[in-house]
Amino acid sequence: MSDIEALPRSYVTEDGTLNSWLLTTDHKRIALLYFASITAFFFLGGAAAALMRLHLISPAGAIVSHETYNRLFTMHGVVMVWFFLVPAVPVTLGNFFVPLVLGARDLAFPKLNLLSWYLFMAGGLVVLWSLFWGGLDTGWTFYTPLASRYTSGYVVLAVVGIFLSGFSSIATGVNFIVTIHRLRAPGLTWYRLPVFIWSLYSTSIIYVLGTPVLAITLMLLAFERLFGVGVFDSTLGGDPLLFQHMFWFYSHPAVYIMILPGFGVISEIIPAFSRKTLFGYKFVVWSSVAIAVISFFVWGHHMFVAGQSLYSAIVFSLLSYLVAVPSAIKVFNWLGTLHKGWIRFDAPMLYALGFIGLFTIGGLTGLFVAALAADVHLTQTYFVVAHFHYIMVGGMVTAFFAGLHYWWPKITGRMYPEMWGRMGAAVIFFGFNLTFFPQFLLGYLGMTRRYASYAPEFQVLNVLSSAGSVILAAGYLMPLGYLTWSLFRGERAPDNPWNATGLEWKTRSPPPKENFVSIPTVTGAPYNYPHPAAQHG
Repeated sequence: MSDIEALPRSYVTEDGTLNSWLLTTDHKRIALLYFASITAFFFLGGAAAALMRLHLISPAGAIVSHETYNRLFTMHGVVMVWFFLVPAVPVTLGNFFVPLVLGARDLAFPKLNLLSWYLFMAGGLVVLWSLFWGGLDTGWTFYTPLASRYTSGYVVLAVVGIFLSGFSSIATGVNFIVTIHRLRAPGLTWYRLPVFIWSLYSTSIIYVLGTPVLAITLMLLAFERLFGVGVFDSTLGGDPLLFQHMFWFYSHPAVYIMILPGFGVISEIIPAFSRKTLFGYKFVVWSSVAIAVISFFVWGHHMFVAGQSLYSAIVFSLLSYLVAVPSAIKVFNWLGTLHKGWIRFDAPMLYALGFIGLFTIGGLTGLFVAALAADVHLTQTYFVVAHFHYIMVGGMVTAFFAGLHYWWPKITGRMYPEMWGRMGAAVIFFGFNLTFFPQFLLGYLGMTRRYASYAPEFQVLNVLSSAGSVILAAGYLMPLGYLTWSLFRGERAPDNPWNATGLEWKTRSPPPKENFVSIPTVTGAPYNYPHPAAQHG
């Protein structure tokens, strides 16, 4: 009897009671709890965005008041950034697959993992309370004076919620770092680790080092509002620029918290569907580490017109160009892997190719806003909105969908309808570009972001953008439909439907609670795919 045949029932059927799920310490079940949570937050934040885009069909605004628009903008930003983009890949795909990819039974601290989900949910519910009942309208960055003690809204309540979710991130980062150091399978040396693990390791470093700075910043903001002590509010003797320095010291690395795990996902999918070894493995690995390190020195990139010194701005501009280098290395290595590969255009691969295209556009336009002279014109315009969304939504969300389709058979033991998967990838790619590419033009022409009305000459491009958002919303609803259908009607998935090489494919689909009957031993390099010519022969 093989090891796979000897495995007990799957983690899903082990114990189906509600308590067994809410009190579980199984990393796979906790990943699904997170998945349900972030899916709800994703569609809530997306609904706010859809209402804003419908409102912007008319130059004077079509459906909501200016005050309501500001609240929708704040809801969209706070929910999508703090409760979807930052946690998305690490707490779902990361939680589920880090132990499986390492050949381990679970994460190093299972109870801490469960606590992180409860902290995340507590923070999310507190923030939702502040948004729906407090009428929060500060924007997701909480800049002074929008968040000062003279403004309306439950700012302190929202700050407490984000504070709690930050500790959830720290707990996840600590768990991943210790697990990667201590629970690797025999023979799984550092240079045999898949890039997915290296990416999550780099992300965890940012979690642990950067999130406390955000926590301190938000705590000072709450202290100022509650007790009137001047820290950031200039009317109390504080310094608004100090808030921006502290906020962006975390929040620019947070951009890489969002995108680095996506890089790791793409680095798993490209070799698997090209049937080739990942080109330049060590360059890809160390580019992840370089991004994590350099990201802590780029925060002033967001403050070129905020009042910092010209010499500081020049330094931050150069560093912004420098951090683009390791990102470009990844793109070149993915293209090198695709070169002369035997490419299968299944749904995960289509999402991955879409990611490469959208991320490349987002990265190149980042060089525009990193240039001092260009940034003076482009800052606070829709050009910045488009750039950010090409990185975060076109990049991270597309990578998340790529990983979800790639590992869905392993998570659920079911196959989704491939035709619908490919259609979903195409609709999302088309809808995204129609939504956000016109915003580059709007920003270049001078349309300012965050306003509920605009000059009539911008209407055509805004209508195009709003039309694209309808298509994009349909694209995001498609996976929700066919993946849910596959849970009940999908074909049974083989243990390794993609003939991939990772350890997670060496166990049953879906995995048992223990992951493996016996801890596997690793003897070869990662991504050890046969040469396409030999494979064809």
